Amino acid sequence: MSTNHDPRRDDKSVFPNPIYKETVLRPLFDGAKAHHVDGFRRIDRAHLVMLTETGILDRKQASAIARALEAIDAEVDVPALTYTGEVEDFFFLIEKELKRRLGPDLAGRLHTARSRNDIDHTLFKLGLKERIDVLLAKARNLAGVLINVATREQETLIVAYTHGQPAQPTTFGHYLGAVIEVLLRDIERLVEARAIVDRSPMGAAAITTSGFPVDRSRMATLLGFSQPLQNSYSCIAAVDYVTATYSAIELMFLHLGRPIQDLQFWTSFEVGQVYVPNAFVQISSIMPQKRNPVPIEHLRHLSSQTFGRARAMLDVMHNTPFTDMNDSEGETQAMGYQAFASAARVLDLLAALVADIRIDGARVQDNIRRSCITVTELADSLVRREGLSFREAHEIAAAVAKAVVAVQGDLANDGYAAFLKAFAEATKRETSIDTATFAEMVSPEHFVAVRDRFGGPAPKALQAALMQYRTQLDALTSQGKDIAAREAAATSELKDKFQALLGEA
Repeated sequence: MSTNHDPRRDDKSVFPNPIYKETVLRPLFDGAKAHHVDGFRRIDRAHLVMLTETGILDRKQASAIARALEAIDAEVDVPALTYTGEVEDFFFLIEKELKRRLGPDLAGRLHTARSRNDIDHTLFKLGLKERIDVLLAKARNLAGVLINVATREQETLIVAYTHGQPAQPTTFGHYLGAVIEVLLRDIERLVEARAIVDRSPMGAAAITTSGFPVDRSRMATLLGFSQPLQNSYSCIAAVDYVTATYSAIELMFLHLGRPIQDLQFWTSFEVGQVYVPNAFVQISSIMPQKRNPVPIEHLRHLSSQTFGRARAMLDVMHNTPFTDMNDSEGETQAMGYQAFASAARVLDLLAALVADIRIDGARVQDNIRRSCITVTELADSLVRREGLSFREAHEIAAAVAKAVVAVQGDLANDGYAAFLKAFAEATKRETSIDTATFAEMVSPEHFVAVRDRFGGPAPKALQAALMQYRTQLDALTSQGKDIAAREAAATSELKDKFQALLGEA
């Protein structure tokens, strides 16, 4: 038996294999229909304009191709298309339609100096930029809502928790300021990721550019990119535009999930310091007393879904070869779009919820009373007023808190006698602090008011922080508007240049 038989000689199979068609080609075709038709259209038009401006095509050829592209748009009902396997993918469908109208020679000239490789990554970047812009707008809106609510609630007392236990009083505005700072940094991370996406691969062709005098910068401008991505191998191999985008999304929703979990805890019956209005409350089908703030649960699981979907994109990229490969392309890109969809829902719902919730002041005061969380200020005041070391003052304050909690009392009203006893035992002398002074020292209002250092919850410090957050958000908003204006101008220029080609005989 021969050992050097060539299997290619007897291969009578016809592309595509029916199973391959249904499991790979049809889903890819449907994905292109759903997500990238406009991107294909823009790339074809921009490439045609660039080929004409560089003299690679003459204007007569370009005009004929432009009219054929316009006819395809008018005559081919893309949403109604069903994949038949006659062509490999959506790109070849358009080329087939061009050939039908222009003949193979002229139709084939549109593909001069380009490849599906640079086309695909350009499509994916166009799709990501559009989705990132929507997400950034929603994130900026949430940041604005948070700043407004923090301003409204800058003097509203709450209980701050550490390790799940009442720790110290602060204000709701101060708490939200911390959330705002993280969100603004997350927005900046997504803006930076967008800047990585905003570099055009067009002109890289398959891997190494081409011998034609293409103008890659012109292509980038016509497509609304800030600049071309320099290295042509990087254009088709580097997926850091994918990983940067989904890493930023992953972090944003990891971070948002934490205050969402706080809201779940704070709305519990046992804590109850946040009141959720009826518009966001669902009832039980059997228990008449229940008020279920289930939007918070939806925010939590949607944040986790978004985090998981973004993380999955990074996992798909892991250990892939540094070259053009399907792992980063059509179906993976579509998988990532699910993260954008759930992310948008979280940002919209969280903004609406935060704007309407209120702090239950009576519950806050009761929780403060029962937990003695102002006693840290008693220790601090003893250091300042009585000249004690902090450790000695801490032990006195701890004894006072223990005595008050034991009788389920109130620190301001029931703690003074315990204070006198503990102070005398620790220092062997009497204190200069009288009953009224003691009550003021352990009040939550005083606790907040004296914490007026940079970053603290006192009015002056918090107002300065809120002004800074507003300035930072305004700058991010202005930056987004500038980018949108540049890209709108590019879209308008491409339309004008293409229309000019259509108008030539």
